Amino acid sequence: MKEIIRLFPDHFQLLLKKNVNWETVQEIRLRVQHKIEVLDSTKNAFLSEGCLSAADLSYVLNQISQFSLYRFKDQLKDGFITIEGGHRVGLAGKVNTVNDKVDTVKHVSFMNIRVARSTRGHVEPLLPYLYHDGGWASTMIIGPPHSGKTTLLRELAQMIGSNRIYPASKVAVVDERSEIAASLQGIPQLDVGPRTDVMDACPKAEGMMMMIRSMSPEVIVVDEIGGIEDADAVREAAYTGVEVICSIHGDSFESARNRPSTNSLITEKVFDRYIVLGRLTDKNPGATMVLDETGQVIAQMKRRRSDGVARSSNNPVRHYMGGF
Repeated sequence: MKEIIRLFPDHFQLLLKKNVNWETVQEIRLRVQHKIEVLDSTKNAFLSEGCLSAADLSYVLNQISQFSLYRFKDQLKDGFITIEGGHRVGLAGKVNTVNDKVDTVKHVSFMNIRVARSTRGHVEPLLPYLYHDGGWASTMIIGPPHSGKTTLLRELAQMIGSNRIYPASKVAVVDERSEIAASLQGIPQLDVGPRTDVMDACPKAEGMMMMIRSMSPEVIVVDEIGGIEDADAVREAAYTGVEVICSIHGDSFESARNRPSTNSLITEKVFDRYIVLGRLTDKNPGATMVLDETGQVIAQMKRRRSDGVARSSNNPVRHYMGGF
């Protein structure tokens, strides 16, 4: 993970090389006057040496922005910057507002580096339940944070957009938060399949309609459906004949049904399948359930502890864009 390590002052680079398991790490959290926190899917730990000073965080921020935060002003409004390798750096501190809207984040005192990886092998057990009659089922993935929702979306885009098991389809990924494809300057840093087109950093509702009009997808993949506008766009896409695969936060089918934004989608049976991901803990990897359009369980399988961690022995194809 040289793209991440090189962001730090020299005295922290050695600490990160020696004390971080780069095969499993999901997040590295930085806070002024505190030690570095490292998280995987089930646990967290603080590195034993060295509190971060304001100067240390300033150093990291300058490396991320190449000493020019202004050119990342639009990204800063969303609270994060995507760097080489597709890793996303979340920022928090003092916010400047203009007309009651966020203009930029300044005096950055907190960072969250989310580690991006291409993955393989998480979705194969689910495929027989998602592919039938020569096509893919519109599917909602339900799970709590760090349960592997985005990993599944990425691997489904890979699978649907390739000929690995089933005939390839045209896939459109609407990646509002740059988490599925982890694009940098418009080019995916993670493998999302050879027949996949990506609309990066675009609001979901608008992006879905843009992709339908311009790219004629057969399947749309979108992360974290939120409010009514997102739900309406999913419904509109489904009515055009495009299959939609999306995710939402929740811990059960009932939690999704109780949300005003998704209740109508479930009632109208917009989705053919639901995948419910159990919460991962250090002692219990939980289970994955597949439900039909009525919410009845049709399959249940035990999860691996790695299912919430985006990791792989295969190195992702990465494009060096320069500027970092």
